[in-house]
Amino acid sequence: MLGAIIGDIVGSIYEFDNIKRMDFPFFSSKSTFTDDSIMTVAVADWLLHDGAHTHAKLEETMVRYAKAYPFPMGGYGGSFARWLFSPEMLVDYKTGTKVGGRCPYNSWGNGSAMRVAAVGWMFDTLEETERVAEISADITHDHPEGIKGAQAVAAAIFMARNGMSKKQISDYVQERFGYDLSQHTDEIRKTYGWEDSCQGTVPPAIRAFLDSTGFEDAVRIAVSLGGDSDTLACITGGIAEAFYGIPSDIVVEARKMLPAKFLEVIDALKPRI
Repeated sequence: MLGAIIGDIVGSIYEFDNIKRMDFPFFSSKSTFTDDSIMTVAVADWLLHDGAHTHAKLEETMVRYAKAYPFPMGGYGGSFARWLFSPEMLVDYKTGTKVGGRCPYNSWGNGSAMRVAAVGWMFDTLEETERVAEISADITHDHPEGIKGAQAVAAAIFMARNGMSKKQISDYVQERFGYDLSQHTDEIRKTYGWEDSCQGTVPPAIRAFLDSTGFEDAVRIAVSLGGDSDTLACITGGIAEAFYGIPSDIVVEARKMLPAKFLEVIDALKPRI
Protein backbone atom coordinates (compact mmCIF):
# COMPACT_ATOMS: atom_id res chain seq x y z
CA MET A 1 0.00 0.00 0.00
CA LEU A 2 2.88 2.39 0.68
CA GLY A 3 3.84 2.01 -2.98
CA ALA A 4 0.51 3.52 -4.04
CA ILE A 5 1.00 6.45 -1.67
CA ILE A 6 4.53 7.04 -2.93
CA GLY A 7 3.26 7.07 -6.51
CA ASP A 8 0.66 9.65 -5.52
CA ILE A 9 3.26 11.84 -3.79
CA VAL A 10 5.67 11.70 -6.74
CA GLY A 11 2.93 12.44 -9.26
CA SER A 12 1.27 15.16 -7.17
CA ILE A 13 3.17 18.12 -8.60
CA TYR A 14 2.65 17.00 -12.20
CA GLU A 15 -1.12 16.40 -12.18
CA PHE A 16 -1.81 19.90 -13.52
CA ASP A 17 1.66 20.46 -14.97
CA ASN A 18 2.41 17.28 -16.89
CA ILE A 19 5.96 16.21 -17.63
CA LYS A 20 6.54 13.88 -20.59
CA ARG A 21 9.96 12.62 -19.61
CA MET A 22 11.42 10.47 -16.84
CA ASP A 23 14.40 12.52 -15.64
CA PHE A 24 12.55 14.53 -12.99
CA PRO A 25 13.30 14.76 -9.25
CA PHE A 26 11.60 11.80 -7.59
CA PHE A 27 10.69 13.88 -4.54
CA SER A 28 10.74 17.67 -4.33
CA SER A 29 9.93 20.27 -1.69
CA LYS A 30 6.44 20.57 -3.22
CA SER A 31 5.69 16.84 -3.31
CA THR A 32 2.80 15.86 -1.07
CA PHE A 33 0.04 13.30 -0.66
CA THR A 34 -3.32 14.03 -2.29
CA ASP A 35 -6.86 12.70 -2.04
CA ASP A 36 -5.57 9.47 -3.60
CA SER A 37 -3.47 8.70 -0.54
CA ILE A 38 -6.14 9.85 1.91
CA MET A 39 -8.71 7.46 0.47
CA THR A 40 -6.14 4.67 0.07
CA VAL A 41 -5.47 4.88 3.79
CA ALA A 42 -9.19 5.13 4.54
CA VAL A 43 -9.89 1.89 2.67
CA ALA A 44 -7.02 0.19 4.50
CA ASP A 45 -8.36 1.42 7.85
CA TRP A 46 -11.78 0.01 6.94
CA LEU A 47 -10.31 -3.37 6.07
CA LEU A 48 -8.41 -3.50 9.35
CA HIS A 49 -11.44 -2.70 11.49
CA ASP A 50 -14.46 -4.16 9.70
CA GLY A 51 -14.20 -7.87 9.10
CA ALA A 52 -17.72 -7.89 7.66
CA HIS A 53 -16.68 -5.37 4.97
CA THR A 54 -19.86 -3.31 5.23
CA HIS A 55 -20.75 -0.22 3.25
CA ALA A 56 -21.80 1.51 6.47
CA LYS A 57 -18.36 1.25 8.04
CA LEU A 58 -16.61 2.11 4.78
CA GLU A 59 -18.74 5.24 4.42
CA GLU A 60 -18.03 6.29 7.99
CA THR A 61 -14.30 5.77 7.52
CA MET A 62 -14.04 7.59 4.20
CA VAL A 63 -16.00 10.57 5.50
CA ARG A 64 -13.94 10.69 8.70
CA TYR A 65 -10.69 10.84 6.74
CA ALA A 66 -12.02 13.45 4.34
CA LYS A 67 -13.09 15.68 7.23
CA ALA A 68 -9.67 15.25 8.82
CA TYR A 69 -7.98 16.20 5.52
CA PRO A 70 -10.55 18.39 3.73
CA PHE A 71 -8.23 20.35 1.44
CA PRO A 72 -5.62 18.07 -0.14
CA MET A 73 -3.58 19.22 -3.13
CA GLY A 74 -5.91 19.13 -6.13
CA GLY A 75 -8.97 18.67 -3.93
CA TYR A 76 -11.53 15.89 -4.19
CA GLY A 77 -13.35 15.19 -7.45
CA GLY A 78 -16.59 17.12 -7.84
CA SER A 79 -19.06 14.27 -7.53
CA PHE A 80 -17.05 12.58 -4.79
CA ALA A 81 -16.76 15.86 -2.87
CA ARG A 82 -20.54 16.16 -2.99
CA TRP A 83 -20.86 12.59 -1.72
CA LEU A 84 -18.44 13.36 1.12
CA PHE A 85 -19.49 16.81 2.22
CA SER A 86 -22.99 17.52 0.84
CA PRO A 87 -24.89 14.22 0.84
CA GLU A 88 -28.22 16.03 1.16
CA MET A 89 -27.75 17.17 -2.44
CA LEU A 90 -27.35 13.68 -3.86
CA VAL A 91 -29.90 12.28 -6.29
CA ASP A 92 -30.55 8.60 -6.89
CA TYR A 93 -29.63 8.31 -10.56
CA LYS A 94 -31.97 5.33 -10.95
CA THR A 95 -35.08 7.25 -9.87
CA GLY A 96 -34.05 10.89 -10.29
CA THR A 97 -35.14 11.71 -6.73
CA LYS A 98 -33.19 13.12 -3.80
CA VAL A 99 -32.48 10.49 -1.18
CA GLY A 100 -31.35 12.70 1.68
CA GLY A 101 -28.12 10.78 2.22
CA ARG A 102 -25.17 9.17 0.51
CA CYS A 103 -25.76 6.83 -2.40
CA PRO A 104 -23.70 5.56 -5.36
CA TYR A 105 -23.66 7.90 -8.34
CA ASN A 106 -22.92 5.58 -11.28
CA SER A 107 -19.34 6.77 -11.63
CA TRP A 108 -16.73 5.17 -13.87
CA GLY A 109 -14.07 7.59 -12.60
CA ASN A 110 -10.63 6.40 -11.59
CA GLY A 111 -11.22 7.11 -7.90
CA SER A 112 -12.31 3.52 -7.29
CA ALA A 113 -9.05 2.19 -8.74
CA MET A 114 -6.70 4.61 -7.00
CA ARG A 115 -7.94 3.78 -3.47
CA VAL A 116 -8.03 -0.02 -3.71
CA ALA A 117 -4.39 -1.00 -3.09
CA ALA A 118 -4.87 -2.41 0.42
CA VAL A 119 -7.50 -4.83 -0.85
CA GLY A 120 -4.84 -6.50 -2.96
CA TRP A 121 -2.85 -7.32 0.19
CA MET A 122 -5.55 -8.46 2.60
CA PHE A 123 -6.96 -11.72 1.28
CA ASP A 124 -5.81 -15.24 0.56
CA THR A 125 -7.70 -15.83 -2.69
CA LEU A 126 -8.16 -13.90 -5.89
CA GLU A 127 -11.91 -14.43 -5.68
CA GLU A 128 -12.14 -12.78 -2.25
CA THR A 129 -9.86 -9.98 -3.39
CA GLU A 130 -12.12 -9.15 -6.30
CA ARG A 131 -15.27 -9.48 -4.18
CA VAL A 132 -14.06 -6.94 -1.62
CA ALA A 133 -12.64 -4.69 -4.34
CA GLU A 134 -16.17 -4.46 -5.72
CA ILE A 135 -17.50 -3.42 -2.31
CA SER A 136 -14.79 -0.77 -1.98
CA ALA A 137 -15.78 0.63 -5.37
CA ASP A 138 -19.54 0.41 -5.58
CA ILE A 139 -20.26 2.50 -2.49
CA THR A 140 -19.71 5.40 -4.92
CA HIS A 141 -18.49 4.03 -8.26
CA ASP A 142 -21.19 1.46 -9.04
CA HIS A 143 -20.89 1.77 -12.82
CA PRO A 144 -19.49 -1.51 -14.26
CA GLU A 145 -16.35 0.31 -15.40
CA GLY A 146 -15.79 1.77 -11.94
CA ILE A 147 -16.07 -1.68 -10.37
CA LYS A 148 -13.92 -3.30 -13.04
CA GLY A 149 -11.13 -0.77 -12.56
CA ALA A 150 -10.91 -1.44 -8.83
CA GLN A 151 -11.03 -5.20 -9.31
CA ALA A 152 -8.32 -5.18 -11.97
CA VAL A 153 -5.89 -3.19 -9.82
CA ALA A 154 -6.55 -5.29 -6.71
CA ALA A 155 -6.15 -8.48 -8.76
CA ALA A 156 -2.86 -7.29 -10.22
CA ILE A 157 -1.53 -6.53 -6.72
CA PHE A 158 -2.71 -9.90 -5.41
CA MET A 159 -1.04 -11.74 -8.27
CA ALA A 160 2.19 -9.72 -8.01
CA ARG A 161 2.58 -10.35 -4.29
CA ASN A 162 1.96 -14.05 -4.85
CA GLY A 163 4.82 -14.44 -7.30
CA MET A 164 2.95 -14.38 -10.59
CA SER A 165 4.94 -13.24 -13.62
CA LYS A 166 4.23 -10.09 -15.57
CA LYS A 167 2.89 -12.20 -18.41
CA GLN A 168 0.51 -14.03 -16.10
CA ILE A 169 -0.73 -10.74 -14.66
CA SER A 170 -1.10 -9.18 -18.11
CA ASP A 171 -2.91 -12.19 -19.55
CA TYR A 172 -5.31 -12.40 -16.63
CA VAL A 173 -6.18 -8.70 -16.64
CA GLN A 174 -6.79 -8.71 -20.40
CA GLU A 175 -8.88 -11.87 -20.38
CA ARG A 176 -10.82 -11.18 -17.17
CA PHE A 177 -11.46 -7.46 -17.59
CA GLY A 178 -11.14 -6.89 -21.31
CA TYR A 179 -8.42 -4.25 -21.03
CA ASP A 180 -6.02 -3.87 -23.93
CA LEU A 181 -2.48 -3.85 -22.55
CA SER A 182 -0.71 -4.32 -25.88
CA GLN A 183 0.56 -0.77 -26.43
CA HIS A 184 4.00 0.04 -25.01
CA THR A 185 4.23 3.12 -22.81
CA ASP A 186 6.63 4.77 -25.25
CA GLU A 187 3.72 4.86 -27.69
CA ILE A 188 1.07 5.74 -25.10
CA ARG A 189 3.12 8.74 -23.96
CA LYS A 190 3.02 10.34 -27.42
CA THR A 191 -0.72 10.96 -27.41
CA TYR A 192 -1.90 10.44 -23.84
CA GLY A 193 -3.69 13.40 -22.25
CA TRP A 194 -6.04 14.14 -19.38
CA GLU A 195 -8.15 11.11 -18.52
CA ASP A 196 -10.07 10.53 -15.31
CA SER A 197 -12.04 7.39 -16.19
CA CYS A 198 -11.11 3.92 -15.01
CA GLN A 199 -11.07 2.64 -18.58
CA GLY A 200 -8.68 5.42 -19.61
CA THR A 201 -6.44 5.25 -16.55
CA VAL A 202 -6.11 1.66 -15.36
CA PRO A 203 -4.72 0.09 -18.59
CA PRO A 204 -1.85 2.62 -19.03
CA ALA A 205 -1.09 2.46 -15.30
CA ILE A 206 -0.78 -1.33 -15.46
CA ARG A 207 1.24 -1.08 -18.67
CA ALA A 208 3.65 1.29 -16.89
CA PHE A 209 4.28 -1.48 -14.39
CA LEU A 210 4.68 -4.09 -17.13
CA ASP A 211 7.29 -1.98 -18.94
CA SER A 212 9.30 -1.20 -15.82
CA THR A 213 12.53 -2.62 -14.44
CA GLY A 214 12.01 -1.71 -10.78
CA PHE A 215 9.81 0.24 -8.38
CA GLU A 216 11.25 3.68 -9.04
CA ASP A 217 11.30 3.06 -12.79
CA ALA A 218 7.61 2.05 -12.72
CA VAL A 219 6.57 5.24 -10.94
CA ARG A 220 8.68 7.39 -13.28
CA ILE A 221 7.11 5.76 -16.34
CA ALA A 222 3.60 6.34 -14.98
CA VAL A 223 4.24 10.01 -14.21
CA SER A 224 5.86 10.54 -17.60
CA LEU A 225 2.70 9.50 -19.43
CA GLY A 226 1.03 12.77 -18.41
CA GLY A 227 -2.68 13.04 -17.75
CA ASP A 228 -3.85 12.42 -14.18
CA SER A 229 -0.29 11.72 -13.15
CA ASP A 230 -0.75 11.26 -9.41
CA THR A 231 -3.51 8.69 -9.91
CA LEU A 232 -1.64 6.87 -12.66
CA ALA A 233 1.44 6.63 -10.44
CA CYS A 234 -0.66 5.69 -7.42
CA ILE A 235 -2.08 2.68 -9.29
CA THR A 236 1.27 1.74 -10.82
CA GLY A 237 3.10 2.17 -7.52
CA GLY A 238 0.72 -0.13 -5.73
CA ILE A 239 1.34 -2.95 -8.20
CA ALA A 240 5.07 -2.27 -8.44
CA GLU A 241 5.47 -2.52 -4.66
CA ALA A 242 3.84 -5.94 -4.67
CA PHE A 243 6.12 -7.15 -7.48
CA TYR A 244 9.47 -5.51 -6.66
CA GLY A 245 9.24 -4.17 -3.13
CA ILE A 246 10.33 -0.60 -2.40
CA PRO A 247 13.95 0.56 -1.97
CA SER A 248 14.59 1.44 1.65
CA ASP A 249 15.81 4.98 0.92
CA ILE A 250 12.53 5.77 -0.84
CA VAL A 251 10.55 4.34 2.08
CA VAL A 252 12.47 6.55 4.53
CA GLU A 253 11.86 9.72 2.51
CA ALA A 254 8.19 8.96 1.91
CA ARG A 255 7.45 8.28 5.56
CA LYS A 256 8.75 11.76 6.44
CA MET A 257 5.94 13.23 4.32
CA LEU A 258 3.06 11.37 5.95
CA PRO A 259 0.90 12.13 8.99
CA ALA A 260 1.22 9.90 12.04
CA LYS A 261 -2.27 8.48 11.42
CA PHE A 262 -1.29 7.31 7.94
CA LEU A 263 1.83 5.64 9.30
CA GLU A 264 -0.20 3.92 12.00
CA VAL A 265 -2.47 2.33 9.38
CA ILE A 266 0.43 1.46 7.06
CA ASP A 267 2.29 -0.21 9.91
CA ALA A 268 -0.81 -2.11 11.03
CA LEU A 269 -1.06 -3.54 7.51
CA LYS A 270 2.59 -4.66 7.46
CA PRO A 271 1.95 -8.20 8.77
CA ARG A 272 0.07 -8.83 5.52
CA ILE A 273 2.88 -7.47 3.35
